Amino acid sequence: MPSLESGRCAAPAYVQKYIVKNYFYYYLFRFSAALGQEVFYITFLPFTQWNIDPYLSRRLIIIWVLVMYIGQVAKDILKWPRPSSPPVVNLEKRVLTEYGMPSTHAMAATAISFTLLISTMDRYQYPFVLGLVMAVVFSTLVCLSRLYTGMHTVLDVLGGVLLTAILIVFTQPAWTLIDHLDSASPLFPVCAIVVPFFLCYNYPVSDYYTPTRADTTTIVAAGAGVTIGFWLNHFFQLMSKPTDSLPVVQNIPPLTADMLLLGLTKFTVGIVLILLVRQLVQNLSLQVLYSWFKVVTRNKEARRRLEIEVPYKFVTYTSVGICATTVVPMLHRFLGLL
Repeated sequence: MPSLESGRCAAPAYVQKYIVKNYFYYYLFRFSAALGQEVFYITFLPFTQWNIDPYLSRRLIIIWVLVMYIGQVAKDILKWPRPSSPPVVNLEKRVLTEYGMPSTHAMAATAISFTLLISTMDRYQYPFVLGLVMAVVFSTLVCLSRLYTGMHTVLDVLGGVLLTAILIVFTQPAWTLIDHLDSASPLFPVCAIVVPFFLCYNYPVSDYYTPTRADTTTIVAAGAGVTIGFWLNHFFQLMSKPTDSLPVVQNIPPLTADMLLLGLTKFTVGIVLILLVRQLVQNLSLQVLYSWFKVVTRNKEARRRLEIEVPYKFVTYTSVGICATTVVPMLHRFLGLL
């Protein structure tokens, strides 16, 4: 584990110096920490959507949104500080201003791995023990990485895992309802926008600015966009409707070079389009909000204002979610990638 060479009770901007004594553990847990960060979810979840199983992807996203919102809100209600430095070394600076309990990395990793396990048991044929071991290893690595990087205490991590386990147990009976959200009332998209936006706009007020509200809005908006996208696919018959009874896949096809190339091509096309939509909508929404509230353009501090931050984040990532579930598959079909 890195040892602290010099430190002080300083603002988050202070750069700590540390010595890495074991590079194997250092890179293992730095990589494991990345498995619980945005870079993993913006690659794994879209890849699952476009190449593996869109309905499994939707379930994962909705459960991910649920646990992340509850975890983030719990942080700003409990307001338990992160581990002090010294004695620990904080290896991640961006979220250092956030509170610690519960660990949302632990929550997300546990939710994704075990929701994936539970959701595929009756759909794909594979050794259950192998799936269980992979879920345990994945979530454990992410949890241990939060201790190694000095971002959470053991109690923070255990609290996140326990809270996620409770949420999975109590929500699992309703998961089949999630699979039929796309056949809901024509008024469903209104609820899918109004309710999440209300939750984000009324996020608990912190004593000082942290990126928690912005990150939460990003996650919730993406989930809202995905849900609306699936509803659009069903309502306008843009995608074929799945059968009510999902059969067990007897033999998962082996990974071939052609399959890998096709998957990477679909992923690349989708990510490029999503990034373009994200940049376009973000710039447009910020310009409208700046003009509406008479704020100087490119004022970074203005972005942190509630009436600007939440709307522009929500509009941007709702658009990204809709694009990922509706526009990208249509583009794949147009390009002959399906």
